[in-house]
Amino acid sequence: MHDSKVTVTRQVRKKDLTLFQRTYIPEIVKGMVLTLRHFFRPKFTRQYPEERWNPPSSFRGRPVLVEEAGVERCVACGLCARVCPALAIEVQASETELVKERYPVRFEINMLRCIFCGFCEEACPEEAIVMSDEYELAFLKSEDAIFGKDRLLMSTDRLRPRLEFLRKAR
Repeated sequence: MHDSKVTVTRQVRKKDLTLFQRTYIPEIVKGMVLTLRHFFRPKFTRQYPEERWNPPSSFRGRPVLVEEAGVERCVACGLCARVCPALAIEVQASETELVKERYPVRFEINMLRCIFCGFCEEACPEEAIVMSDEYELAFLKSEDAIFGKDRLLMSTDRLRPRLEFLRKAR
C-alpha cells in the first residue's frame, strides 16, 4: 500500500483589516452616500390606471394556454405540472381520434399559488403554455383564483410578441 502524508497549510491573509475598518464605519459611510445620491435624483411616478404600463415581450405575467386556429396546443403531457415548484398546475388528460391524440380534459392553474417562475413555459415541448403580458390579478374569493381552460386559453395573435421572443431566445 502507498501511504501519503497530507499536510494542511493555513492561509494567512496578506492584508488584515485595520482597527478603523473593523468598526465598519467606512462601509456605513459608503451606504449613506449611495442612499443620498438616490435621494436627490428626479422622481418618476406613473399615473396608474390612467397611464397603462406596456410590458416588454420578456415580461413574465400570468401563464396562459396557447390556442391556435380554435384548437389548444396542449397535448396533456403533464410536464408543466411536474416542474411547477408551487404545485399550482393540475392536468387531466384524455385521448381523441384527432392528429395530436391527447388533449387536456381539465387544465387548472391556481393563481394564488403560482409564483410566475416560467418553469412551465420552459418545460412545455409544444409551446402550449406561455407567460402572458397580463399582470393585473385581483380576486374577491379564493375560488376565483383557480383558472380553468375557459380563462386560460388565449389566441396566438394575442401572444405573438411573447412567442417570437421565446423562439429567438431558444
